[in-house]
Amino acid sequence: MGSSRAKAQRAERRAKIAEIRRAQAARERRNRIVAWACGAAVVVGVAAGGWYLVDRDQARNEAAKAAAAAPVDGEKTFDDLSRNHVSTPVDYKMSPAVGGDHDQVWMNCNGDVYDREIDETNAVHSLEHGAVWVTYNDKAADGDVGDLAEKVRRTPYTLMSPYAGQSAPIMLSAWGRQLSVDSASDPRVERFFTKYVQGEQTPEPGAACTGGTAA
Repeated sequence: MGSSRAKAQRAERRAKIAEIRRAQAARERRNRIVAWACGAAVVVGVAAGGWYLVDRDQARNEAAKAAAAAPVDGEKTFDDLSRNHVSTPVDYKMSPAVGGDHDQVWMNCNGDVYDREIDETNAVHSLEHGAVWVTYNDKAADGDVGDLAEKVRRTPYTLMSPYAGQSAPIMLSAWGRQLSVDSASDPRVERFFTKYVQGEQTPEPGAACTGGTAA
């Protein structure tokens, strides 16, 4: 009698243990399924977010390239400029000149600031090398002249000088490009420097801006 009761109790315990193990296994399967589903959702979310970031960055890069390629607002463009070396004065069609025949020696343009008018044929040769030439007349404010001089001194492939005959207080010239502004604080000044100092318009990119003339 006692032996039968003990066997029944052992069988009942085994059945409960088996039930517990089945329930535990079922929970583990559910947990794995939930974990897999969450992981898949994260992967999909990361992938979607990654594509979004890639698309956003591509859009930004394309917008930046388009902005960089666009002309500076208000600039003038001159095409078909000759590039012969001459030893005689040149009658340029724009003032200051932005290209054309020029002296065989360039004006030093490694951030050089001149306090007097310089020979235009030498300056044009500097533009051919990718320099930006900043000029001003007596209508330019002293503060603007000082600010631009400081900017030029910090920027290789630039030069600056007075130019009495120009039509605007301040003018910026590169090969085939020219911009007139009234003040150094005009945001187009920075844009012009960024775009045209050794820019794509340069006929001889990388050519020297030192070893020329400062006279």
